[in-house]
Amino acid sequence: MTPAETTQPKLGTALSSLRIPEYRMLWWAGVFSFMSVQGQFVLRGLLAWDLTEREGALGLVYLMFGLTMLATIPFGGVVADRFSKRSVLLWSQGLIVVAAFGMAFVVHTDVIRFWMLLIASVCQGLAFAFYGPARVAMASELVGRDQLGNAITLSLLSMNATRVFAPALAGVLAGIALVGIEGAYFLSGIMSVASFIQIWRLPNRPAADSAPRNPFTEIADGVRYVNSDRRLRRLVVCSFFVIMFGFNYVAFIPALVEGIFELDDVWVGLVSSASAIGAVAVSLPLAAHADGPGARRLIVISGVGFGIGVMLMGLVPSIWTAFAVVLVIGGFTTTFQSLTNTLSLTESSDRMQGRVQSLMQLSFAGFGIAAAPLGALAEWIGLRQAFVVMGAVAAGTTVIYRLLEIRDRRRTLAPGTASAH
Repeated sequence: MTPAETTQPKLGTALSSLRIPEYRMLWWAGVFSFMSVQGQFVLRGLLAWDLTEREGALGLVYLMFGLTMLATIPFGGVVADRFSKRSVLLWSQGLIVVAAFGMAFVVHTDVIRFWMLLIASVCQGLAFAFYGPARVAMASELVGRDQLGNAITLSLLSMNATRVFAPALAGVLAGIALVGIEGAYFLSGIMSVASFIQIWRLPNRPAADSAPRNPFTEIADGVRYVNSDRRLRRLVVCSFFVIMFGFNYVAFIPALVEGIFELDDVWVGLVSSASAIGAVAVSLPLAAHADGPGARRLIVISGVGFGIGVMLMGLVPSIWTAFAVVLVIGGFTTTFQSLTNTLSLTESSDRMQGRVQSLMQLSFAGFGIAAAPLGALAEWIGLRQAFVVMGAVAAGTTVIYRLLEIRDRRRTLAPGTASAH
């Protein structure tokens, strides 16, 4: 068999979910949506730094995003389980459209104030709270459980591929006098509209169980469901702390690039894009093997690697070293997110997938909430030292997860011991 013949089946396996037309539309909707959202994250960071030049202000912008997600994402899981996922996606994406064009207007008319960035963060947090669980659950609905790992990895590929150039594009456009931040926001709005159109084309399937119930009871049922399964509970908790602390490195890239290395907005976009390059590099090989054995071992390797990478961000001596470290972090982050999401869905019943995903995505609420105290910590002990703390928590959490898994396995194998559940 020639190398070309060997490569073709592997590539076909890696892209197998995209052969399903409905999933392909969902995937393209994600590409356009993530293009918009990634650009808006960078632009809010640039505006927050330009208006205040304080790490604490960067953290506060993310705090509002996180608090909003924390308060609303449990309801997002309930809605994803009880209503048409297409309708949930349409309303969520529509809010992102409004936020993008609204920010373009206030920047263009020169009435921008710091509190407006907080409002934009709230809007995006609200949209994510409903968009995220519905999108992942709909992917499972469209491809089935046999290709679930492949579909989730390709979904993350759509997000990370946009991160290769969306932050850099936003930074470049923001630094061009004829375009500026308002033009970059306007382009973000156009991308959101393109995503809305793709979602509109998706089938409007009713929920498997649409009987009206008390939403608080439904949330409590989801929490009890996860809590009753030791391995699922441990996976959710591990993901929460790793993302909450480790992923916060992205919030402080503007402070690192502009505050320490004294470079401009373009470099902020380029460094932000580096993690996406690493993510894309591992996505296709991971997609081809995401439904195979060994996932839990890879979760540990990627989680520890992710934490060590963030710690190294506190030691980088130059912008090029920072670029290289962020490149590696991107690969570990994608592997960790892909496999934790796949395992959480695989181990969940169909009627609970939206609520399980809402609990998994609470990690991004935690990421936003932790940004403010971590920003205050960076102002107190220094940004570099704060990076080390963030990475140590992420790596340490993954090690604890692994040790508990080993303990349970030994108990299960011991004669006369009950199962791990």
